[in-house]
Amino acid sequence: MSENAHFEVVIVGGGTAGMTVAAQLQAAPTPPASIALIEPSDTHYYQPIWTLVGAGVFDKEISARPMEEFIPDGVQWIHDAATSFDPENRTVDTAHGPRIGYDYLVVAPGLELDWEALPGLSDAIRDPQSGVVSNYAYEYCEGTWRAMQALRPGDHAVFTQPSTPIKCGGAPQKIMYLTADYLRKEGILDSVDVSFYSPGTVIFGVEKFARTLRKVVDRYGINVNLYSELVEVRADAREAVIRSTGGDGAAGEQVVQYDMLHVTPPQRAPDLVSESPLANQDGWVDVDAHTLQHVQYPNVFSLGDASGAPNAKTGAAVRKQAPVVVQNLLQVKEEGGLTRPKTYNGYSSCPLVTGYGKLVMAEFDYDNNPDPSFPFDTSQERYSMYALKAYALPQMYWNGMLKGRV
Repeated sequence: MSENAHFEVVIVGGGTAGMTVAAQLQAAPTPPASIALIEPSDTHYYQPIWTLVGAGVFDKEISARPMEEFIPDGVQWIHDAATSFDPENRTVDTAHGPRIGYDYLVVAPGLELDWEALPGLSDAIRDPQSGVVSNYAYEYCEGTWRAMQALRPGDHAVFTQPSTPIKCGGAPQKIMYLTADYLRKEGILDSVDVSFYSPGTVIFGVEKFARTLRKVVDRYGINVNLYSELVEVRADAREAVIRSTGGDGAAGEQVVQYDMLHVTPPQRAPDLVSESPLANQDGWVDVDAHTLQHVQYPNVFSLGDASGAPNAKTGAAVRKQAPVVVQNLLQVKEEGGLTRPKTYNGYSSCPLVTGYGKLVMAEFDYDNNPDPSFPFDTSQERYSMYALKAYALPQMYWNGMLKGRV
């Protein structure tokens, strides 16, 4: 590549968001003259299946495929990491290659799992004897299944959620319900304590689905502790330090003994984004919530987990966001502005696995109003929705979304 490479469109990030946009742009009736995708990883992961990997349903290898299989024909893969943005000069710096110029930029690098944010967590998660597990990373998700199988009567299984934005806000609960259902099948659920600690004020933000989840919690006898956040892991003593933020009780800290501790790590925007001129005050890309166009730089768009749009961070959200970004970017390119913008309503979907063969399909918009895709009540537990998640959605992902088909 030349020292000062330039492309009409540069996409930063080869995850779900970046790859879907690349495929849809290239498939447009009049695609941009040149498209580059900057992505350092050799492997693309289908992350939603990690919940079922952690529950022993699948092997983790089914979630990984070579990145090169999904780079659209005609899109140049810059196999490098973006390191900084200069939107005034319309350039992106890379770690090992040249500075990349662009006319239009799509920012989709995802988010970072901040294992270091909690004292003791980064060491504990790497130690298979610590009892600390997480479905949030490819290298750790199989450890959850081993920890589930090791539970015995009298043990305590603890599940936590952080106060930061996270990928798939329902995932911390999914593995908890699957663990409880596994214990039920083993005949020891009544003799194992299962506890959930969340800084949230409710079990789920959309009441229609929360009603069902409260019944699920009662069915399994799960101890739900709201206004409560994990702040430290003491793996040597198998202790979790939980800080209460108040709510119905007094603020303070407590030490909870655990035998299995499933941690959803704090998550943040990559430094590439948070330290750039593109960031809002919280560190995410500062975009209009409906057009996904940057509020200051009209030739910049963002979607996926790095976007500052206030939607739930899920792959289903990307499925609705990508056509908005593609159509609006092409409109700006062809017409010089957004005279008739395509808009995004905040749609997201959280397939809430509530047990083996049971799933509540929570779909909702920015206002936490249900936004269903199916002509029946998806707030009820259904095997059909479980089968959709386990078997149909992965195929739709690999063969549909990543190929530019919504």
